[in-house]
Amino acid sequence: MTGSMSGQGRIAAILGPTNTGKTHYAIERMLAHRTGVIGLPLRLLAREVYDKIVALRGPSVVALVTGEERIVPPRTQYWVCTVEAMPQSNGTDFLAVDEIQLCADPERGHVFTDRLLHARGLHETLFLGADTMRGAIAALVPGVQFMRRDRFSELTYTGSKKISRMVSRSAIVGFSVENVYAIAELLRRTKGGAAVVMGALSPRTRNAQVELYQNGDVDVLVATDAIGMGLNLDIRHVAFSGLRKFDGRKMRDLAPNELAQIAGRAGRYTEPGSFGVTGEAAPLDDQVIEAITNHRFAPVRKLQWRNSRLEFGTVPRLIASLQEHRQDEWLSRAREADDLMALKAISGQADVAERISGAQDVKLLWDVCRIPDFRGISHAEHASLLAGIFDYLHDLGRVPDDWLARQVKRIDRTEGDIDTLSKRLAYIRTWTYVAQRNGWVDDESHWRDATRAVEDRLSDALHERLTQRFVDRRTSVLMRRLKQKESLVAEVNDKGEVTVEGQFVGRLEGFRFRQDASATADEAKTLQQAAVAALRPEFHLRADRFYNAPDTEFDYTEQGGLMWGDQAVGKLVAGPEALKPVAEAFVDDEAGPEVMQKVQRRLQHFIDRKVATLFEPLLAMSKDEALTGLPRGFAFRMVEALGVLPRADVVEDVKALDQDARALLRKHGVRFGQFTIFQQLLLKPAPTRLRLVLWGLAKGLAEFPESPPPGLVTIPNAEGVPDGYHTMSGYRAAGARAIRIDMLERLADMLRQQDTRGGFEATADMLSITGMTLEQFADLMQGLGYKADRGERVKVKAAPVTETPAAETSATEGADTPDPTPTELPDDAPGEGPPATPQETPAEPPAEAPSVPPQEIPTETPPESVATPREAAEAEPEMEVFYTFAWAPRRRPNQQGQRRNDGGGNPRGKKGKPQGKPGGKPRGNKPQSFSARPDRKKDRIDPDNPFAQALAGLKDKS
Repeated sequence: MTGSMSGQGRIAAILGPTNTGKTHYAIERMLAHRTGVIGLPLRLLAREVYDKIVALRGPSVVALVTGEERIVPPRTQYWVCTVEAMPQSNGTDFLAVDEIQLCADPERGHVFTDRLLHARGLHETLFLGADTMRGAIAALVPGVQFMRRDRFSELTYTGSKKISRMVSRSAIVGFSVENVYAIAELLRRTKGGAAVVMGALSPRTRNAQVELYQNGDVDVLVATDAIGMGLNLDIRHVAFSGLRKFDGRKMRDLAPNELAQIAGRAGRYTEPGSFGVTGEAAPLDDQVIEAITNHRFAPVRKLQWRNSRLEFGTVPRLIASLQEHRQDEWLSRAREADDLMALKAISGQADVAERISGAQDVKLLWDVCRIPDFRGISHAEHASLLAGIFDYLHDLGRVPDDWLARQVKRIDRTEGDIDTLSKRLAYIRTWTYVAQRNGWVDDESHWRDATRAVEDRLSDALHERLTQRFVDRRTSVLMRRLKQKESLVAEVNDKGEVTVEGQFVGRLEGFRFRQDASATADEAKTLQQAAVAALRPEFHLRADRFYNAPDTEFDYTEQGGLMWGDQAVGKLVAGPEALKPVAEAFVDDEAGPEVMQKVQRRLQHFIDRKVATLFEPLLAMSKDEALTGLPRGFAFRMVEALGVLPRADVVEDVKALDQDARALLRKHGVRFGQFTIFQQLLLKPAPTRLRLVLWGLAKGLAEFPESPPPGLVTIPNAEGVPDGYHTMSGYRAAGARAIRIDMLERLADMLRQQDTRGGFEATADMLSITGMTLEQFADLMQGLGYKADRGERVKVKAAPVTETPAAETSATEGADTPDPTPTELPDDAPGEGPPATPQETPAEPPAEAPSVPPQEIPTETPPESVATPREAAEAEPEMEVFYTFAWAPRRRPNQQGQRRNDGGGNPRGKKGKPQGKPGGKPRGNKPQSFSARPDRKKDRIDPDNPFAQALAGLKDKS
């Protein structure tokens, strides 16, 4: 492609302002030739032109070559490139360079100048750009033909406008990322959002953002000056939010021709366009306005130039050739570029200098230094990265796959905010550039695809974050529809999500509409009207499904809420009786009375059936016509108490019941325990959970206490709970914990076998049934009305097993030992069955429990086991803790001024005294029974007292 200054074939310069169709003309001319190449200033513009030519000629003959992309089909005829990536010697028939006025750009101008001087097509060469380049091109390109093209539409200045009042189809230009983000954020609140276009975006992200603008999802575009470089968009107005920019070295004012390049994007083809200022930008001077509207600017006098004939003998010679001066009034030596700075920095490193031994190494080093600093962190960090790549290429001839894979993997993450994803996109561009270079990696095709895939994923994630942050689709759609006076279309999906014109506006929770809280005050009323119109038929459809749904789809919460699946549809309120709660439905007024009644009836059916099922024994007892008189009255007391009554509250009523009356109640599962009277089936978890809800409703509690976890023998004695909570939960509070009432009755059976006056120790069965340590059991016993005396003694170790003499054997067999199995009726266990092992982890190690049954522990150490002072000093005996429990209830006056028992842990005799003779021994350690009933037939035995049956059996034997 390199040719003489005279070149070959026709050379033409197509000059004029924006919107003159120069690029379109160049594409037509290229396709008129068999082969061609066109160089464009931006990767984004190259992708746009590539897509146009592919649409006309197909992908098999069109190549795209940029720093980070390389698509080269085997039968390539037409090359679309960035100016830096244009092939140097493929001899195409046609060649074009767009935006040739960039020859004067301080950063990249030397590249465009080199193409102006040396790049030629075999048959035709075109340079496209601003009319300011006419003099420079005429002086430097002999035989060039000039063609001026005029703007298709008129461009006018409209002054200053507020961002919130920006006209439709506008582009607001900012000159920093922070400025662009701030404007987009403001537009989101006022106009529903904005698309964001910046030069640093990948083509994929840029195209996705432009699509938001082009299809009308947003009405405003916020961009950097990147839109001035040939990006063709449907823009009617361009507004400058500032008039200064950072050019890589310093802040400076934009020149009139630079402003014109950007403002000229307003007005597409024959449609007129306008430009102005907004935000903090000052109004433009009249002279600048006239220059832009009439397209008259000062001609370019100096082009940036850098020697392209480089010498690679040594690094110093290469640097000298890059810094060479040229005596030409049109050419000015370009300032030191990033690649030259990197060359100077890397070549000064000792390990790099050692590797350079010839021209080939110098050329490789220069190729590495030309990797653009996409990351833009610092020159030192960029130089360090390049030095590492050079080391690999020099020593191994390639970049190792494993090292490159680690770099790519570290970047291949799509989480994070906009800035984080933008940085990762900048980082991956370095590796896409490396992957595009021939011979730098083992499998070029693999790494090109891999890095491109990472860039695409990051691009999609960035587009998503930009849209989430700067676009409120709902507000945008509503504002557009309202302006167009169109009726809004609302829908409800199967998840209850309500959308208006496809945008989420709220959710249907059961039979109540919850409007999205992010709606502004201006749109809230419109949203409500549109949503309610769509919800009216949905309410009726839902009500029909609701009414026919099975009970398994419904549930109640421990706070009395009524649920349909995961949606709250009502709540329970107190009814005329505890077992007759009333269901109150949650239905919006807009649903209508018919829906309200249908939902209310279905909820009432559900809770009525739930009560009937879980409290069936209690309800059956209340309806039993065989119960009359005292039994019927006692049954009503049980119903009022929801199936669980502390015995102390009805002690006189229990005394008044004879055995026949008790038998009638017992048929309904009523158990007359020592502490509590209850129905066994109502202690199951499900009835307990509902009982607490019904009890809370009847008590009028603001917050209902939760049901204890199922299966626990004891639970902590919670503080601050309402009176009666433990009873309704199926527990009795005693000390720091509360014990389940059915297990407490089993414990009471064991306590009857002990000398409660003289004192006794806890047995292993007592500790096992409660699942407690000895310390916890002592606290429990004190809560039940016992005194617990703590003591220590020498722990007796188990004696070796020896043959027992016959006399000792008979003595042992004759000793009285407590039966480890509690004596109770077969149906005494709760419906869910007692746990086979304790369900709670003891708070203290179980080592404190007695290691042997209490009757086997001697009360004093035998004389022969007394240790001498020397032996005691040498070996201190192992001690153990034990407790002695004795009945010591607190007494309080009753209603008649008498003293009565506090409901402690032992049955009372006729005078309210515990069993056992004062100071005496238990009568043979045998179970004894006691009844508080009035005199009745002597031959009747209370079936609720297993010990009465045992006593009768003993009498029969005697």
